[in-house]
Amino acid sequence: MNWLKRIRKSKTQPAPSFPVLQTERLVLRMFDLNDTVDVFAYAQSPEVGPMAGWAPHKTMEDSRRVVQLFIDRGEVWAIVEKRSGRVIGSIGLHADAKRDAPGVRMLGYVLGEPYWGQGYATEAALAVLRFAFEELACPIVSVYHFPKNARSKRVIKKLGFAPEGVLRMATSLPDGTVLDDVCYSMTREEFLAQQAKPVKGSCALRKPPCPRGASA
Repeated sequence: MNWLKRIRKSKTQPAPSFPVLQTERLVLRMFDLNDTVDVFAYAQSPEVGPMAGWAPHKTMEDSRRVVQLFIDRGEVWAIVEKRSGRVIGSIGLHADAKRDAPGVRMLGYVLGEPYWGQGYATEAALAVLRFAFEELACPIVSVYHFPKNARSKRVIKKLGFAPEGVLRMATSLPDGTVLDDVCYSMTREEFLAQQAKPVKGSCALRKPPCPRGASA
């Protein structure tokens, strides 16, 4: 899911900035240029960027440019771990180039490798989905992952997204590789139904967020 490329191409004008969101362990806030060092710490890993469709950052300037893009667009939260105060990833609601309906948003997230497997991605995404459906009244939110991204697949399933299928040869990576997109979505009605009656054995959209789960 090359959501960074889609941010750059997007012609939709998002809100000037999203509000601060808080969960049990995280603060989701807008980015600041002072976050560049933390972003570079996780974005330079060869295990992180390629799973989201972008090349690992080679220099601090690469990270600074991306942070500035996030600031300019106002649709990406920094994921801040309360315990350490560090930015450990990002999560955003973007225009979905694959859908034309008004108000549609696409969920995209990245988490630093040391924070995988601790439920942070699920916890952050739950807060963002509540904002999307309750505050923005989005009719539908989509999300995508590449076929080999098993961690992201687990997060998406925990969140309760409905699988839609595979869009073949959908995304080209910086190295020229072309990958399929595995597609999912959740409507506002489905979200409200999950809020009223969570799926048995799932974290799906319950309060408080699940303390465990997969991370991307």
